[in-house]
Amino acid sequence: MTSPTTTVSQSALDDSRLRVVLLVDVVSGAEDRFLEAYAQMSRRVSAVPGHLSDQLCQSIENPSQWLITSEWESALAFLAWVDSPVHLEMVEPMHGCVRDTRSLRFSVMRETPGGVPVTEHLTAPPRRGDGVVRHAITFTVRPGSEPAVADILAGYTSPQPVVDDTTRLCRTTLFMHRNRVVRAVEVRGELVRALRHVAAQPEVRAVEKAIDPYLEQERDLNDPISARTFFANAALPAVHHVGVPADSAEGLRRHALLYPAKPGCGPAVARFLARHDERGAARPDEPVAAATVFLRDDLVVRLVDLRGPAAEHPAEVIGAAGPRRTAVLARLLDLPPESAPHGAGAAERLLAAHDMRLITDRRAATG
Repeated sequence: MTSPTTTVSQSALDDSRLRVVLLVDVVSGAEDRFLEAYAQMSRRVSAVPGHLSDQLCQSIENPSQWLITSEWESALAFLAWVDSPVHLEMVEPMHGCVRDTRSLRFSVMRETPGGVPVTEHLTAPPRRGDGVVRHAITFTVRPGSEPAVADILAGYTSPQPVVDDTTRLCRTTLFMHRNRVVRAVEVRGELVRALRHVAAQPEVRAVEKAIDPYLEQERDLNDPISARTFFANAALPAVHHVGVPADSAEGLRRHALLYPAKPGCGPAVARFLARHDERGAARPDEPVAAATVFLRDDLVVRLVDLRGPAAEHPAEVIGAAGPRRTAVLARLLDLPPESAPHGAGAAERLLAAHDMRLITDRRAATG
């Protein structure tokens, strides 16, 4: 277990090349269809910005197991593609050929072809983890339905947290800001396995069915294509995390802040917040004990665990300590007039405008 005094971190913002590993279990007899689907996808993905190469491998021990690897200029380039409608269209022919898939994503830290290191040093400092995977989904509901949706989301019964011997759902937190819902999860083990487990639980299916009439994007969870499309569009990946380990978060106050970036400024907002949080992580008296930045296109959400009330440290909570940094952040955001970034109280106005309402925060029992 990680020491409580250790700072843990993860990041998709350091501009390292990314290696993606996709483990595929192909249906017996569907090998030719799988190969054709891969060939079509490979031709199309080669034109995606940021894609460098890909490779298809077959197991020498179990011919039903295949491996697809790809290399990308950066994690952000891959995430921009993998969560897009274009990606869903590209991979659709594969769904009838495979039983199961598992995707793993790694920053390239060092490369040694032919025994001669291309990079003498690590491309970035190694990060210390706490064994927890962080992810979120977001969606909008029809204006006017917010009270009903909040009641449904607050009243559900928590699912069984144990997935198997290696995977466990640790925490689920739900927030709303106007008609936008954000559900953040923390998983110890394999994220996809945990999400599939949760989605199959009767209490969760009942909640999903109850909110269906209120969603702005219609879906049918009994239709695999409709379900895949909805959750792909709802994915809100964690691109940066730093702070105390999850096991040390007892007693901290959890907040989420919504940052609506100007068109094309989402990555810049995420990087700005990540730099702020990296600086704060080195100070034990910082009011923000841990922070996770989630990014999808120009939507940025930042989850913070606080050592005290948010109102006592508004600039640190919004991620822009000091008037100058507050003004820089505000210039990247698509702000309403009442959130004017200048003058006294700018940080307080940003906090009031973008602090999300906590609906429920569920921790799994330890042991």
